[in-house]
Amino acid sequence: MKEKIKALLQLFPQSYSEELGIDLKFKGPSEIFKWFLASILFAHRIPENIAKSTFKEFEKEGVITPEKILSTGWEGLVSILDAGKYVRYDFSTASTLLDIMKKLKEKYGSLDNLSRQAKNQKELEEKLQEFKRVGPTTVNIFLRELRDIWDVDPLPSKFTIVAGSNLGLVKSKSPTKVLEELKEIWEKNKIKNKTFVNFETALLRLGKNYCLKNKCKICNLKQFCKK
Repeated sequence: MKEKIKALLQLFPQSYSEELGIDLKFKGPSEIFKWFLASILFAHRIPENIAKSTFKEFEKEGVITPEKILSTGWEGLVSILDAGKYVRYDFSTASTLLDIMKKLKEKYGSLDNLSRQAKNQKELEEKLQEFKRVGPTTVNIFLRELRDIWDVDPLPSKFTIVAGSNLGLVKSKSPTKVLEELKEIWEKNKIKNKTFVNFETALLRLGKNYCLKNKCKICNLKQFCKK
């Protein structure tokens, strides 16, 4: 089992936030906001490399706070999105970002305030989904990598479940039970300098980029696959 998990983490060694250079372990509000921005970009049906390059454009331009996004304006945001090749959703995403930042500032002030006002995870998810075009997918992406930062425990995605099943890590199809199984496996087979977030994200990426695209023949983990 440990050999299988090691191979998985060798294929996908970092979480998405780590790849982007976002230090969530620092627990700073600015880092959490950057991850929120990245989560919005990742949530669209667009290649991961484009979402990453677009986030880097926002960083390069220093547009990584609610205030900066609002002051940049619609045309400026479209320009940043286009520079990152986020052209398919540039107009709508620029409008969405402005709407989200305006509501965030007016109603909560910050993401930290929003999280403190939520009595539990369900309420937190509901508050996040009050924002325009922030649905369950965006919320799951955002909260998944905040497991060690906020008191949250989001359910695994369909990609994680498929990959976990194919690797013989989980037997259930229920997201709640799959999460329990994966946590138990991780507790027994922890890898040094890695976290459960790394493990879950690696499974998600395997499911998304290989399992559901039937790329079994070129997958580095095919020797472990039950499919």
